[in-house]
Amino acid sequence: LCHLLMGDFARGWQEYEWRWKEAQSEKDRRELAQPLWLGNESLAGKTVFLHFEQGLGDTLQFCRYAMLVRDLGARVLLDVPNSLLGVLRNLDGVAQLFAKNGDPLPEFDYHCPLMSLPLAFRTELPTIPAPDRYISSEPDKVVAWQSRLEPRTKPRVGLAWSGNPRHGTDHLRSIDFDVMRALLHPEFEWFSLHREVRDRDAQVLASSTDIHHFGAQMDFVETAAVIELMDLVISVDTSIAHLAGAMGKPVWILLPIVPDWRWLLDREDSPWYPSARLFRQGKAGDWHTVVKTVHSALGAWLRA
Repeated sequence: LCHLLMGDFARGWQEYEWRWKEAQSEKDRRELAQPLWLGNESLAGKTVFLHFEQGLGDTLQFCRYAMLVRDLGARVLLDVPNSLLGVLRNLDGVAQLFAKNGDPLPEFDYHCPLMSLPLAFRTELPTIPAPDRYISSEPDKVVAWQSRLEPRTKPRVGLAWSGNPRHGTDHLRSIDFDVMRALLHPEFEWFSLHREVRDRDAQVLASSTDIHHFGAQMDFVETAAVIELMDLVISVDTSIAHLAGAMGKPVWILLPIVPDWRWLLDREDSPWYPSARLFRQGKAGDWHTVVKTVHSALGAWLRA
């Protein structure tokens, strides 16, 4: 993880395969009869089964490799969490999409976990596959939300301030809404991109009249449609940040002082998402300063 965080991908991807020795990764291991593909065999005319592991954000980030596998001459099968089936339905490079442990699989020749694909493709910083956009919203959903959100009077910003509370480092990456609400610049129209909020945030959110919150309506398909209508997304390090980046939407991502490895160190951009801008803590736990910096950046962005 340290090698990856520092951008030493040549060593990092190799060592990352040790994750399968950890109990936490065991739940994602697929016991399959077909051989594992790590880039050494020709895929011309072959069928390859790609399977997700770890979190929703990981799936959204690494599903981009499906088109690279396809371009090697393979027919690509991909399984994803149920909650992502709708938003990945038209992912480029995938011949068939499956729900994990839900749909029977046809015959295939090789398999590969999504997060082993950078190793298979010997990905280095300059060769990260980073299309401007590789996930699309559904046009009919966008039209429906466009009608619902009219009239448009100000620039629109979508906001996500917390992630899955079961994530091992969630206490480092999530922000209380009471802190995040200091961002709510009155010259913008604000939209919550959360389906569920934590108990400690619910009362503050309910009393806030300067942000729209749609709650249970926001599955990933609906969220993608709403993101399509935003001018900007601001998010902590959670699946919403990955979805916005994969859609090519300008996204500002707020990071703890020790970030997840994928965001690297000491840079304000991301080689994975060309539309992303990164805002980092300067002191552990100090979200107030980060929020203040983002608030100032919003003013500059508005005047640009």
